[in-house]
Formats: sequence, C-alpha cells, structure tokens
Amino acid sequence: MKKSRVLLSALVAVASVSILGVSTANASTSKVNDYISSQGIKPVGVTKSIWSGFPKNAYRKGTGKPEGVVVHETANASSTIYNEIAYMKKNYNNAFVHSFVDASHVINIANTNYLAWGVGYPGNARFVQFEQVEVHSKSAFAKEISNAANYTATLLKQYNLKPNDAAYDGKGTVWSHSSVSKNLGGSSHTDPVGYYSTTGKKYFGQAYTMAQFYTLVKAYYNSGSSSATSAATPLDKVSYYSGDGNENAKLSSSYKSYKLYNHVKGANANQSTYSWSSVSAKTGKKVYLDMRGVKAKSNTTWYRVRFSKSSTAKKYWVYKSALTFLNVSYKDATGTKTVKSNSTYATHNHVYNSSYLSKEIGSTKDLQGQTLTINQQGDKTDPDGTISTYYRATVNGKSVWIYSGAFE
Repeated sequence: MKKSRVLLSALVAVASVSILGVSTANASTSKVNDYISSQGIKPVGVTKSIWSGFPKNAYRKGTGKPEGVVVHETANASSTIYNEIAYMKKNYNNAFVHSFVDASHVINIANTNYLAWGVGYPGNARFVQFEQVEVHSKSAFAKEISNAANYTATLLKQYNLKPNDAAYDGKGTVWSHSSVSKNLGGSSHTDPVGYYSTTGKKYFGQAYTMAQFYTLVKAYYNSGSSSATSAATPLDKVSYYSGDGNENAKLSSSYKSYKLYNHVKGANANQSTYSWSSVSAKTGKKVYLDMRGVKAKSNTTWYRVRFSKSSTAKKYWVYKSALTFLNVSYKDATGTKTVKSNSTYATHNHVYNSSYLSKEIGSTKDLQGQTLTINQQGDKTDPDGTISTYYRATVNGKSVWIYSGAFE
C-alpha cells in the first residue's frame, strides 16, 4: 500500500506550468487528490446494469465511437444513485446519461457504444456521459472523485483516446458539462464546477476544480489502473483449470454477498462488475461452469459461470462461496477392478460435476477387459440423495476417474 500511495502522489504532483495561458498550479496542490493518495483510496469497479429501454443511436458519422467523456453532477442534494437511475429510466425521453457515480458505485445503465442525451446538440453525438450524485462527507467526496476519475480513464482506454483537457481549447477528450456549454453550445449548464467548488471548500478548505480532476484522470490513465485497481496495485496471479463446460452448480443462499466479474477479481486491470439483477439471480438457480481459477497469493478459488446451457452465453467470474456444489467425499482405496467388456463410459481427470471441474480424457471403450489398480474412491451425493461412486486409477501414466458402473 505504501508504494501505491507514493506512486499516485508522484503522478498527481505535476509541475506548475502554463498551457495556453492557463496556470495548472492549483492542479498540483489539490487537497482532495492528496487525500485520495494518502488514504490509499481505491476506485471501485464498474457495475453493468444495462437497461434495454434506452434508444440506440450511433455517434456522429466518420467516427462511429465516442470522442471523449463528459462529467456531470445531478444538482440534487437529497437524492441517491438508485433514485437517480429510476428517475432517468422513467424520463429518458427528456435526457439520459450512460452511467452514475457515487462514493461506492459506478453503475453503467446505457450501452456506451451508443450516444446518450445529456448535453444537447452537437455534444450528444460525440461523448460518453456520466452523472455524479451529490455526497455529504469528506471521505465520500474523495471516494466519489476517485471513482469518477478512474472511470473516465477507463473509458478513454476503452475507446483508444488519449487524455486531453477540453477546458483549454474546447477540443479535448475530458469535458465538464460547463466546457460543452461554453465551447459547443446546446446547453447552458455549468456542472460539475459548482458542486466541485463548494464541496471541496466544505470538507477540505479548498475549492476542487476540473483542472485538478483532470490531473487525477491522467494519473489513473498513466498508471495502468482501470475499473477496479488503483495506481500501482499489482495484479493477482491466477492458475486456471478448464472443464468440459457442461458441469453445473447452484447459487448459494449467500450469493448476494459476492459480485459477478468479467475476470477473476484483481487479476485484470480492465475489470468490471455486474449486478445480480441483470441475470435474474435467485438462490438455487442453476449455473453452468467451464473454468476454475485459483489465486496464487490468497489461494482462493473462483469459477467462470454462465446462466444458460448454451456455450455462447455471456460468462462471468464469481467467488466459490456464491455457489453450491454436489458433495463428494474422498478416501484412499486399494485393489484392482476390471473394466466390463461392453463398457463405454467417459473417463475424466476429476470426478464429474465436482467442485474441481473435469475434462473428458477418454473412454472405457478403449479399456474394455483391462484390470486397473485403484488408488482412490470418490462418493458423490446427487440431488435425490443417490450416491454415485467413482474410482481413480492410473492409465498410461495419467490419473483417470471412472464411474463404478464401468467395472465388473
């Protein structure tokens, strides 16, 4: 953590220079940015909760993608992020943005590959747009700013855009709503300038500015951080084990205590989270698994799941405690067993449909009549209470699990 803070401080503490006559001295002495660094505040990942009701209109011709990011704030001191999202869904014909940010969340509700209606013409056809919900404490404001800056950096990387503060010439990639109004028209709003200024003064004794926010965006962008990992936080190393893709488990009664990710948590800089409501989750719901991941440092186990049997269905990563597997009890075994002459069972590298996940590696059709030396037994309890027994043997130098019904 100490190294992370030092690096972020170094990135934020840019030299005081003048660009097109505008001094950036205040950007290098931000009490908010310094607090984010000194407290080791880490930005949260993106929770995707895309609502299908928003219109899907393309960005302007010649680009086909956003050209920058516009930062808004809601100007509602008593609202919550969920209230704002609900209101926007009901009133999207008037205006809507792609995402909402507060101290604990970055929630993406509209597909950023299509334009939003937040700043009027011509800005709508050019930018990804997100709203910040007003927060009411020193810590919450710092966390919100960290989330917003990191999310901005993430979007820039997603669309291969370089940081460029639009406040100077109206041609950059990082915009306030105020800069859009001033340079492009289509709106008279000036957010989030006033919110940044008054909230910074209230909790830090210093107005927070878009120049300081831009400095933080560049820090996250240059550090390689995005969507969940703060500057200089090393990525976790993970060992992956694939299964055949047809095995399944069920959501446990405690699944809501965990999150869905697009990668094993902490293992990829471009990390996003997804809401359980987006997959219609409920306790006992069946999920299909095709890969297991074990994090090296923490020795924790993760699974890649999908909510449909189809192999092309969207896949998510989830911590093991969000799932319930069939119980398999193991014990040492000795002796020999002979494969039936008409046996055609698949053989696997683990007990089929166990928490280890398994891959088919052959068939007892190739072992018919052979006597194998057994070294372990696994008893799997099926949902109806039936116990299915498997035996492990060594075949051609490899450990193979075979269903007991294959033997005489």
